[in-house]
Amino acid sequence: MKEQKNRMTNARDWQPGPQDKIQDPEKKRLLIKLAGMITDRYVAKYTHTIKEDDPEVWCLNEVLSKQEVKLMLSFRKTRVSLDLEEIARRNHLSVQDAKDVVDHLMWIGCIESNRENEDHHLQYDVPIFVPGIAEFMMMNDELVKEYPNIATFFNLMTQMPLEGITPMVPLGGAGVGMHVIPVEKAIESQSTSVPVEHISHWLEKYDGKLSVGVCTCRRQQRMRGEGDGEIEQECCIGLGDLAEWCVNTGRGHYITKEEALEIIERSERHGFVHQTTNIDGEDKIVGLCNCAPGVCNAIRTSQLYNTPNMSRSAYRAHVDHDKCVACGKCVEVCPVGAAKLGQKLCHKDGSPFVYPKTLLPDETKWTADNWNPNYREDAKINCYTTGTAPCKTACPAHLAVQGYVHMAGEGRYLDALKLIKQDNPLPAVCGYICNKRCEQECTRGTIDRPVSIDEIKKFIAMQELDADKRYVPLCETDHGGFWGPDYKMAVIGAGPAGISCAYYLRERGYDVTVFDKEEKPGGMLAYGIPSFVLEKNILDAEIDVLRQMGVEFRMGTEVGRDVTISQLRDEGYKAFYLAIGLWGGRKTNVPGEDSEGVESAVSFLHRTNVDHHISLDGDVVIVGGGNVAIDAARTAARLTKGKVTMLCLEGEHEMPAADDEVAAAKADGVEIHNGWGPKEILAKDGKVTGIVFKKCLRVKDETGRFNPQYDENDTLEIACSHVIEAIGQAPVWKDLLKGTKVELARNGCVKADPVTYQTAEDDIFVGGDIYHGARFAIDAIAEGKKASESMHRFVHEGQSLTIGRDLREFIALDKDDIEIESYDNAKRQMPAMKKVDDPFENPVQTLTEAQVSTEAKRCLGCGATTVDVNRCIGCGLCTTRCEFDAIHLERDLPDASRMIRAEDKMKLIAPYAAKREMKILFNHKKKADNNA
Repeated sequence: MKEQKNRMTNARDWQPGPQDKIQDPEKKRLLIKLAGMITDRYVAKYTHTIKEDDPEVWCLNEVLSKQEVKLMLSFRKTRVSLDLEEIARRNHLSVQDAKDVVDHLMWIGCIESNRENEDHHLQYDVPIFVPGIAEFMMMNDELVKEYPNIATFFNLMTQMPLEGITPMVPLGGAGVGMHVIPVEKAIESQSTSVPVEHISHWLEKYDGKLSVGVCTCRRQQRMRGEGDGEIEQECCIGLGDLAEWCVNTGRGHYITKEEALEIIERSERHGFVHQTTNIDGEDKIVGLCNCAPGVCNAIRTSQLYNTPNMSRSAYRAHVDHDKCVACGKCVEVCPVGAAKLGQKLCHKDGSPFVYPKTLLPDETKWTADNWNPNYREDAKINCYTTGTAPCKTACPAHLAVQGYVHMAGEGRYLDALKLIKQDNPLPAVCGYICNKRCEQECTRGTIDRPVSIDEIKKFIAMQELDADKRYVPLCETDHGGFWGPDYKMAVIGAGPAGISCAYYLRERGYDVTVFDKEEKPGGMLAYGIPSFVLEKNILDAEIDVLRQMGVEFRMGTEVGRDVTISQLRDEGYKAFYLAIGLWGGRKTNVPGEDSEGVESAVSFLHRTNVDHHISLDGDVVIVGGGNVAIDAARTAARLTKGKVTMLCLEGEHEMPAADDEVAAAKADGVEIHNGWGPKEILAKDGKVTGIVFKKCLRVKDETGRFNPQYDENDTLEIACSHVIEAIGQAPVWKDLLKGTKVELARNGCVKADPVTYQTAEDDIFVGGDIYHGARFAIDAIAEGKKASESMHRFVHEGQSLTIGRDLREFIALDKDDIEIESYDNAKRQMPAMKKVDDPFENPVQTLTEAQVSTEAKRCLGCGATTVDVNRCIGCGLCTTRCEFDAIHLERDLPDASRMIRAEDKMKLIAPYAAKREMKILFNHKKKADNNA
């Protein structure tokens, strides 16, 4: 098989070798003739250059007998109908014998039936290869298992016939392949729309004769190992005669119009593109598909060749930037990458940002160098290189910040909560403990103070404390229902990473069990963060949503001790997510560290979260300067009547702890000394009596590596009864990994792929602190969602963990090159404080509704979506995701709804090609004249 440049094949695709030569000379001659009759490769067809190693020949040779080849040749042309008697006469067979051969050919997929005659009796024809024979064979599960090379055949037949003609195809597709039909709700108000642009038109036209069968593209890509996570399912709707043929040949079953609408609506929820067949002329189709963009051969015909005329609808998406809030949901669902996030603010000189458009072949020479074999990855680029809203970019989970802030300002709290939970299942938790990277980068901060993003999020999320107001998302597979016990998922660790992974796996329809050694879920959120920072009823309320979704929690179960990963495999679990966090405290390795009264911060916070009534006698010294050290110091201040002192290596302005955390500690009476490192812990009779520190001269060396230097003679001695070490956390594995191939890094954390989070043990994935070391809850939450995507793909055969994957990469706009013409002058709103009787109760209240409304108006709305209309195929999926009425379809290209028969394609292609060639020559001459 001669390889065309940029043809999309892989190592799994079959190529005939010398051993595959056709031994029967007559059958070879007949097959070549039959291939020439059916093929759409016009050059090969009319020059009679088809050979036995061409896919049309070798695939037919695999599935057809010589008699069947002869019978198909007796039709003389494709798509010419004959009744059974005429077929029998032409082949010198009895009617019954002819019927037996025809029935088998229909079962294979090489003959189809119809009733396009006066008395509606059955008649038969030979289809073209695509859409036609190639799909029909792929729909036959039994056939493709016997002849898996059919997947390669289908792959090639959706490329080879198009390689020379795609730039010459005019709007409407010229009877080639498939045609995008928009989401109906997106065009209902379009007064200029025509009936064939509406899905309802087709369902009403063929009502009573509808079927559904398996998607051949999903099956083909699964067999070739190029699935993108959209799993093979029944989503291709047959209409009219094709519906009857599919049912009669075992390729589908009848459905009602209502069932078809249910499939269509579910497909829109999951981001599938509606397409109709486009080979039968005006007002006739035989198939309505719901296509997964990353695996669909029909979408590939326009995206691989950069020729959207091949499939686009009459519509294109346009964005109203005044309404757009850069939530990015239209971008995420866009099947071809036409929508990307940019900005709505102008350059500093007042000029608007201009975004590039994809080059089209209309007036340009077009070669394979203009193709885009990376179209599946390009379609998942979220952002223009000039950047978008810094808040969304800075957030590890890339929440739709502008979106939920805008909704909150309008009082749409439930809508805002739904929007947040698309990327973060623990918004209330994050509202209390997040380190607010979104606010640190907020564009408003260049004017006065950043928007109180976290306080707004907290206000929205606190609605869920009321059990009657909780948002429980719809949980379903792409084809409805649940995957069931054959696809059970295990999450080990009920901290933020594990909860996030479980949430998104369940949302996709999986049976998920979360295992954790503690009695309550939450991980460090429950046992590491004090209640005066995060009250546990808030955490419990958000976790309860997972229970309502159907997630099972097995608490008090330590994997490795109570049950092993191997045993869980035996129970039917297909993939595992390790998210156990860091439950060990790192040592200072100084003399006296084993004395009574010395404790790690992790251990201290765990036991004080379990029991608030613990008391500490005497003074307490905290060693460390991060947020965990702050939590330990503030907790200790509530449990002792003595003095609490905190010492760390870093200077006052270099401390790892957040500034507001440091201020809170000081407000609680904690005394902080900077620039000191522990030298020795003093003890008497094995009990702590004090600690000696030495002056830290430098924390890092010239390369930025942690390498503290001390003045051993400059010391500070502090008397105390308790020393709490908060200098870092460490993994505690015990027997969890026993019997696995999981590899550990030097710091004791797990090695894994940075994109897929897959470990050296294929079915084990990892995330959160146990993967990279201590970070923040929002980092773990982001990783949990990403791992859920990998696990979903992993448990299904033939799915790549990376093809067509949304990497969720964003770039912040340049805040030094923007013009801000006007803005709301309101000051940043701050929550009120309340008096508390219990020192472990959080005194910080949420903003009021009025404050939320005021604060939301402070957002500059600096990001916005822009649509590349040259790339847009007019599917309308973007409109299903926009909650702000900011993106609409407009009927820019009415000629794209022109439908003709495949046999008439050259009547449109030839004149369009001539006109295009004249434009190219004119442009070439004009360019030459300008250069002269």
